[in-house]
Amino acid sequence: MIRRLMVLTVLLGTFFQLGAQAALAQTREDCLTCHSDSTLTKDGPNKKPISLFMDEKVLNGSTHAKLACVSCHVGFNPEDVPHKAEITPVNCARCHSKATFKHQFHPELLRNVGQGRLPKTLCQSCHGAHNVQSTKSAGAPFSKARLTQDCGQCHKKAAEHFPSSAHGQALAKGVKGAPNCLTCHKSNVALVSGSGDSLTVKRNQNKLCFGCHLDNEDVKARTSPTAGFIQGYETSVHGQALEQKGKAEAANCVSCHGSHDMKRGSDGTSYVNRLNIPATCGACHKKVAATYNESVHGVEVAKGNDDSPVCTSCHGEHIILGKKDPNSRTAPTNVSAEVCQPCHESVTLSAKYGLRSDRFKTFTDSYHGLAARGGSLEVANCASCHGGHDIKPSSDSTSRVSKENLKVTCGKCHPGASERFAQGSVHITLTEEEEPILYWVAMAYLLMIVGIIGGMVVHNVLDFIKKSKRQLMIRRGLIEPEHAGHTLYLRMSLNERLQHASLVISFITLVITGFALKFPEAWWVAPLHRNFPGVFDLRSLVHRIAGVVMVIASLYHIYYIAFVPRGRQLVKDLLPGLQDVREVIGMMKYNLGWSTEKPKFDRFSYIEKSEYWALVWGTILMGATGVILWFDNTFMNLLSKLGWDIARTVHYYEAWLATLAIVVWHFYFVIFNPDIYPINLAFWKGTLTEHEMLEEHPKELERLKSQAVEDEDEAGH
Repeated sequence: MIRRLMVLTVLLGTFFQLGAQAALAQTREDCLTCHSDSTLTKDGPNKKPISLFMDEKVLNGSTHAKLACVSCHVGFNPEDVPHKAEITPVNCARCHSKATFKHQFHPELLRNVGQGRLPKTLCQSCHGAHNVQSTKSAGAPFSKARLTQDCGQCHKKAAEHFPSSAHGQALAKGVKGAPNCLTCHKSNVALVSGSGDSLTVKRNQNKLCFGCHLDNEDVKARTSPTAGFIQGYETSVHGQALEQKGKAEAANCVSCHGSHDMKRGSDGTSYVNRLNIPATCGACHKKVAATYNESVHGVEVAKGNDDSPVCTSCHGEHIILGKKDPNSRTAPTNVSAEVCQPCHESVTLSAKYGLRSDRFKTFTDSYHGLAARGGSLEVANCASCHGGHDIKPSSDSTSRVSKENLKVTCGKCHPGASERFAQGSVHITLTEEEEPILYWVAMAYLLMIVGIIGGMVVHNVLDFIKKSKRQLMIRRGLIEPEHAGHTLYLRMSLNERLQHASLVISFITLVITGFALKFPEAWWVAPLHRNFPGVFDLRSLVHRIAGVVMVIASLYHIYYIAFVPRGRQLVKDLLPGLQDVREVIGMMKYNLGWSTEKPKFDRFSYIEKSEYWALVWGTILMGATGVILWFDNTFMNLLSKLGWDIARTVHYYEAWLATLAIVVWHFYFVIFNPDIYPINLAFWKGTLTEHEMLEEHPKELERLKSQAVEDEDEAGH
């Protein structure tokens, strides 16, 4: 036991002695004995120094001043002095264990991943070797004030661009929240090429940008676009492609705004400056950019014209939606109104560049424009004819809308289109100077509408006043009404009532569906196409069906008046004559109080006759023009675009004339006429009472009664 204690004592003594010698041999003073001499070499004086030249002052100024040399330089035999030239490299990570995480995205570190230590060049390059200073010290390397300068020693290109960027300028001014190098690069966001796959890099870059521009209140308060505008990127085609579909080629914040050279859009050198947008977008959309650069818009932008539209003018900036999205500005139903209209209807731009400011209005008044306003998803819009990225003036032989190319352009929607499609204006103004034929057709109809409908209104107002006074006097007992029996007289046979019903239903349907096309924003139309997207196609189908029904009913009526005895008598009784002129004059005299005798009407007065023959004429005209409009491809090839436009003008104004005539003339005499009100039921029951016959058809009543007496006499004999 004693022997064992003696051995242990000797061993412990030896250990402490060696430790004391090692400590004594590795003090800073011991190391500086050699390393303060700049002439120290491996093989003798004046040769390559074996290590760095040290200085006590430098070491004392370091944050590591309290450490001994051997705290960092380990791994050699303390008795081996002078030691060998190649010793174990300094491993800063032994003490700075968190440095690996803080610097994990530096490319130099990534190249040394797996070695279990921080690379020497990384630590010394930034922090120094023996003269390490805290970055919190003013003037110390990599302090906040010197970050750009010191990082720029290696990252020269970044240092060249960053000071002039919006971030760099804000940092120089001391703006709160302004980012410096470490704001972006010390985070766990992969920002450097090679630090991860491109999809991950781009996603993390977005998170970093949003971290300030959406989550940092200091930055958010100073951002000129709203947070909602910035956040709109997430719902854009770029954001959806990157985040939802995982497409690494999709654009992110850096793709458009840049990184170290990010500048405000108002800066002429910014990637998102208006004049630089085509080049920025063209970095990804090369073919589109090449096409755009040759367009009238691209040529003007290349000249420095800030008024000419660029990519973002049409597609938007952050909230860029696909053209198939109904909320997109470039969707077929929106492109004309939301993209083309703001510029081409601008009075300022029109005056500045000599553009026509009525192009959008003339488009919206055309069939294409009306259909688009009605919600049609297939009808042509501005881009369908002029192109999207390849818009050129019609004077350019390569333009889609040049005279030489209209056949091809129109042929995309109108198969078989010929040169006649180009014979006529596309944007119709209905002015005497530009469209004299259409102007005078429209003017003639307007004069007819004012004259005919105005005359009807005057006639009916006088009639209403006269009959109302008479009905009032009868009610007051001032005059006695003529005695009438209870006999019912046939006015319309079942056959005639069915013809009338088909005419009424088809006519009303045609009026509603026709004017729904012409006035798509009307209170009774707009809710339909807003809530039911396919209603326009249904409207078109119903309109054509109603037209076919009216034509079939008209053809049957021709058969009826030609081959059916009652029908032949009907048309004979409806033929106009001089008696009708005398009745018109007599009725006006009676209504004006110039005569006390009211004309006695037969089976049909001038009221029914004028309505019947106007209906015949209107049906023929509306049917013919309707067929021309329906089979547009065929008739444009036959009649030219101008001929088709004449048919369309006639169809529209004739519809107004017919509708107003029915409302003002027919509805008055069968509904609002004081002698008939609330309605004449002949259309339903087919008969009139003797009282109604006395008021409206006294001459026919006399003839029918005389015929009845004669029939009775013959029966008695």
